Amino acid sequence: MRELERPSTPAQPPLSSRVAVIGAGRLGTALAAALAQAGTTVVGPLGRGEPPLQVGVVLLCVPDGEIAAAAAAVAPGPAVGHCSGATGLEVVAHRDTFSMHPLMTVAEDRETTFAGAAAAVAGSTPAALEIARALAATLGMRPVEIAPEDRAAYHAAASIASNFLITLEAAAERIATSAGLRREDLVALVRATVENWAALGPERALTGPIARGDTVTVSRQRSAVAERAPDLIEMFDALVGATGALARPVGAPR
Repeated sequence: MRELERPSTPAQPPLSSRVAVIGAGRLGTALAAALAQAGTTVVGPLGRGEPPLQVGVVLLCVPDGEIAAAAAAVAPGPAVGHCSGATGLEVVAHRDTFSMHPLMTVAEDRETTFAGAAAAVAGSTPAALEIARALAATLGMRPVEIAPEDRAAYHAAASIASNFLITLEAAAERIATSAGLRREDLVALVRATVENWAALGPERALTGPIARGDTVTVSRQRSAVAERAPDLIEMFDALVGATGALARPVGAPR
């Protein structure tokens, strides 16, 4: 993963025509609104199959399995890019092909702010790569070029950091509810943990009984999980093992 030099000021796409966003789902709607707010002339979001007329850039915000078909429906002329993190450029059969994947979660009924996030970019030509970089910079994002062989690892990291975190918090919420707590009672803890991880890194941010070597408390926790949410015990055991490995200095005995 190689970070590209960030322009000193936000840049508009290096072309005189408009940007069409195809795909009226959460990401397409959010990107179209954010690009328009940043001063870009945007057409859409358009539904799949609607022809993007008189534009210089087409941004496909469709499911991965539909990128090839959506790209094939675009007449030759504009540069065509997609917003998939896991998919390469080979699915888009146009001369100037690019990808621009915001490293940001877009939830339903929540305003999305792209500024400050990273964006994975790639381009089939220098001009296409410059379009991807400029679109990211227009949104206030930091473009990072991802090699084709690294895309799956990049996307796995994103899923672990975002999707799996939600799965983990859902498990914590279930067990907390059984003890009389609410979701909002966990929020300050989760936010502080993420901020500590961001500032200190995983090893220094880690706290709790596993970090202290308190196996008695961990055993009591396990019994409570087994009693109140037995379907979560396998995940609990796996996380105890992974957290123990993180807490142990390299070379320390198991």
